[in-house]
Amino acid sequence: MTTTPPPPPWALLAELTHACPLHCGYCSNPLELNRRSRELTAPEWADVFRQAAGLGVLQTHLSGGEPLLRQDLEDIVSAAEQADIYTQLVTSGSGLTGTRLAALARAGLRSVQLSVQHADAAASDRIAGAKAFAAKESAAALVREAGLPLGVNVVLHRHNLDAIDGLVELALRWKADRIELANTQFYGWGLLNREALMPARDQLARAAESVSRWRRELEGRLEIVWVAPDYFDGVAKPCMGGWGAVSLTVTPDGTALPCPAAATLPGLSPVNVRDHPLRWIWEESTAFTLYRGEEWMPSPCRGCERRTQDFGGCRCQAFALTGDATRTDPACSLSPDHAMLTALTRTPPGDLSDVIPRRPTAGPRATTAV
Repeated sequence: MTTTPPPPPWALLAELTHACPLHCGYCSNPLELNRRSRELTAPEWADVFRQAAGLGVLQTHLSGGEPLLRQDLEDIVSAAEQADIYTQLVTSGSGLTGTRLAALARAGLRSVQLSVQHADAAASDRIAGAKAFAAKESAAALVREAGLPLGVNVVLHRHNLDAIDGLVELALRWKADRIELANTQFYGWGLLNREALMPARDQLARAAESVSRWRRELEGRLEIVWVAPDYFDGVAKPCMGGWGAVSLTVTPDGTALPCPAAATLPGLSPVNVRDHPLRWIWEESTAFTLYRGEEWMPSPCRGCERRTQDFGGCRCQAFALTGDATRTDPACSLSPDHAMLTALTRTPPGDLSDVIPRRPTAGPRATTAV
């Protein structure tokens, strides 16, 4: 029996390293991080980009960890450019100099997304677990001087949700084109620290009101993206446009996944780009076909009119909360497990001092800034 191949992906998340000079407790990277010695080389990434372009990929986020820790980052950017894939560097800004940015731009870097933890320097450094705010401010200025598009990315939680106004003003001051205000997704270290990071409902309400106000005021000047929290509104969020539908992730050691958090799921049997062609991985591997479409869906998803909009919600979240990746995402109010989220969101939020900080990978140069 022949099957129709899935539509091609258009985006690739290239996780170049798990090493990072920051120790953010909300980090969604897995608890078991890849060692530097297992990372794909620049020529191996070049092969991934060539295959990805042949598959239909148009853009890649060069991420980590901190991708600037890759001393061969310019070669990796150049390889993506040669494959005609648009590149965006996702960085903390640590280690970015004018010389390094100029070299990356010459290699073909198209845009930069800069993370920040808070509008106040001391609070930002406290959340990041490192004195990094000054480097971020410097990086923002360098990106604008280089004429590259600049986005600011903020992961929101209990300890910075009340700073929405300051964060938008910071983005304006840094002359950003876009700010993404993304409420914490509780995977990896974020799940481990959920109690300390969980916001209060009144915080979220105030933050959402601030976002609406700023969007009206700054329409046409600054793009403001608000990624709503999964736990609070009773609506399951679409899983990356559907499982294995629009994007794929390649981890530092070459493991290919439908999304960054999927490494935790049992029965996925993910394979490595060192061992299998990317097209076969996308079209035929278990990791990408297991939850694609609707056949896997349980009740009430199978008969729900929203199944073509939310695709049953997030498989990784369903597993994290229930231990069963096939269950309806508890974020949905129709899920038989939704009550557990109601209980979680009523738990008094913890203190930042309770956060277990994400640590960098072991091995050579794990925390050495470039």
